[in-house]
Amino acid sequence: MKAEYKSENMDPSGFVVLADFVPSIIQEIRYHSSYNFIGERIDGYEDPCALITKEAARALKSASAELIVQGYRLKVFDAYRPVCAVKQFVLWGIEDQDIRMKPYFYPELEKQELFSKGYIAKNSSHSRGSAVDLTLVDMKTGKEVDMGSPFDLFSEASHPDYKGITEEQFENRMLLQRVMVRNGFDTLFCEWWHFCLHNEPYPETYFEFPVSIEYLRK
Repeated sequence: MKAEYKSENMDPSGFVVLADFVPSIIQEIRYHSSYNFIGERIDGYEDPCALITKEAARALKSASAELIVQGYRLKVFDAYRPVCAVKQFVLWGIEDQDIRMKPYFYPELEKQELFSKGYIAKNSSHSRGSAVDLTLVDMKTGKEVDMGSPFDLFSEASHPDYKGITEEQFENRMLLQRVMVRNGFDTLFCEWWHFCLHNEPYPETYFEFPVSIEYLRK
């Protein structure tokens, strides 16, 4: 889908702070840190928090409640992503010399392949506000559930249907997937952690405002 940068793309009125809706949610906003595939904080990430559309937040609240009964909490790595962040990804993809994080996030691929193979989108569903990257945390141990590959490992091993992992790891992925799909989210073929609300409220609008609680609430 071609990005349509409409006039309302700086308007955060349809968005909420995810933690306000789902207090039990754990957050590790990777693009606010330097521990990501680029190796530095990403443009537009002013606060280490997840912002998301109201509709997606309601769906996540339902998914979270279902998982808590089963002994799990949701942990979010990314939600709304400003257009400026995606532009930084694209520019980074053109820069041949910067491969400092290759051993950790894309050891098997050249960085340009991350776009051609679908791991990084030039027009990201995250910028429409209803996509989220997440995993499960075991409430007994306080640790992330073993999914067979870490978040943002750009590899065939991260495809949800990848069979080269243990039965337990695969079932962990399917547990997350079943709950998310049941609560209105679609999956992505190449990332077990990525989900986008099926009936997203802004299917053709890409937002530019920063990931900032102050901006959202002003």
